[in-house]
Amino acid sequence: MASCWQALWAYRSYLIVLFLPIFLLPLPILVPTKEAYCAYAIILMALFWCTEALPLAVTAFFPLFLFPLMGIMEASEVCIEYLKDTNVLTIGGLMMAIAVEHWNLHKRIALQTLLLTGTRPALLLLGFMVVTAFLSMWISNTATSGMMVPIARAVLEQLHNTQMDIKEDNDNPTFELQEPSPQKEVTKLENGQVEPTHSEPRTKRSKEELRFTQGMTLCVAYSASIGGIATLTGTTPNLVMQGQINSIFPQNPNIVNFASWFGIAFPTMVILLLLCWLWIQILFLGFDFKKNFGSGDQGKERKQAARQVIQTQHKMLGPMSFAEKAVTVLFIILVVLWFTREPGFFHGWGNLVFANSKGESIASDGTVAMLIGIILFIVPSKIPGLTQDPENPGKLKAPPALLTWKTVNEKMPWNIVLLLGGGFALAKGSERSGLSEWVGDQLSPLRHVPAPATAFIVCLLTAVFTECISNVATTTLFLPILASMAQAICIHPLYVMLPCTLASSLAFMLPVATPPNAIVFSFGDVKVIDMARAGFLLNIIGVLVIMLAINSWGISIFSLHTFPSWAQSNITQCLPSQPNPTTPSP
Repeated sequence: MASCWQALWAYRSYLIVLFLPIFLLPLPILVPTKEAYCAYAIILMALFWCTEALPLAVTAFFPLFLFPLMGIMEASEVCIEYLKDTNVLTIGGLMMAIAVEHWNLHKRIALQTLLLTGTRPALLLLGFMVVTAFLSMWISNTATSGMMVPIARAVLEQLHNTQMDIKEDNDNPTFELQEPSPQKEVTKLENGQVEPTHSEPRTKRSKEELRFTQGMTLCVAYSASIGGIATLTGTTPNLVMQGQINSIFPQNPNIVNFASWFGIAFPTMVILLLLCWLWIQILFLGFDFKKNFGSGDQGKERKQAARQVIQTQHKMLGPMSFAEKAVTVLFIILVVLWFTREPGFFHGWGNLVFANSKGESIASDGTVAMLIGIILFIVPSKIPGLTQDPENPGKLKAPPALLTWKTVNEKMPWNIVLLLGGGFALAKGSERSGLSEWVGDQLSPLRHVPAPATAFIVCLLTAVFTECISNVATTTLFLPILASMAQAICIHPLYVMLPCTLASSLAFMLPVATPPNAIVFSFGDVKVIDMARAGFLLNIIGVLVIMLAINSWGISIFSLHTFPSWAQSNITQCLPSQPNPTTPSP
């Protein structure tokens, strides 16, 4: 019997893919309407995304054959949804991120920042968090945490080795750091000798060093997730929301762009990062802030050892190469062009030089990203860079460009681009089939619920779902529903879509919630209960910070206290620009 259950579990993905569509068939058979057909497709894709019976990107292809066969949309219309402007922005932004990673510019930034912040316990935590969050704003959180965790562990190992060397001469009961191997936790030293386990001070210090190691590694994972909130290209859910807004509300005046998103998300990220730092410090280092900040001469040798590790790794990088300098210049140009294209509070270069009849920029953030991305393929990585061609002796060979297609093809997460397209196709199918209107009608009783309460519930639900489901899948499923709900209850769509998008990055409790958590968990220092205990309160803090953001500076940036004219539909009876009485006025 046991072997039978094991066989079923081994084949669970095949069984889900086979029986789930059949199990859901009564819906389109008993209710033969386009709304039911679209609901069948959405429910099926949602369950496949939740169970991951198929790869996420493969499930995203379902609208390509389901919508035409069900008569919801023509095939040519569905295909267009898979390469919209948001997808182009994603590809261009990832090209720059790949170039930064390829030339190790991110490691140089990380080590230089750590040298500036210092190596006192609390400041060391803050330094790693600031560096990780900053890098995660521009490159993937997986790549960021994958680079930062080994650096953190190298620093921890050196700190421990230094402590073992000075153990006999230092009687201060300050914390020490855990050995990299769990077998060496208490009874075994670096030289292989066995240490007596009856020593009470050693046991106490071992517990403290374990907790500091846990705090150090968790701070890297959490700040990688938090940092992605700050920029539009920092994490995929942000791009999903921009694409959904532009798809569902095509009349909106490009309300979500790089500058406007940065305006609301960057302060949110900073506040959440500082609160996370305080919480990790209290949970793993205790309330002794004097010791945490390393006042006095306590542990001076350990601080010098940690700094020595960072300095050594920084020196190993050598001086900045031409390629690093070129990528840095292009990166700065890209960010400046993003900020100044159409900032909103003054006329940007897009409004002045590339404006349409309405004065709006016809160039998008994706236009800028692709322009800089193409330049990366043109600029050589060395000047002068002629070398002998090893395959053709006697002939000169030009240096490779800053970015080559081989590098892009190996490192580009094409599945994310396809997943974005699947989400846009779902949103368009919901609109064409009338499912969006039906959902709006069903949610119209929520008009009597205060808007802040609705946004708070949305935040909590998203934070719970994103612990178990991909944050991209979570936002892809929730955002079209929330857009319909906002139209039905006459509140600004961003008032509920922003909290959902931001809360999808609050994946702090489980190792499976997000790749940075899994990377940290794989090293074995952090247990599930440790991550859950630290992440639970951090989730609550994150929800409260998001509520603060949308009810304060978010109102000023997006006019969230009004119902915009571009959100009007045939089913809404709302007066545009009329203040929403359930939303706080600015």
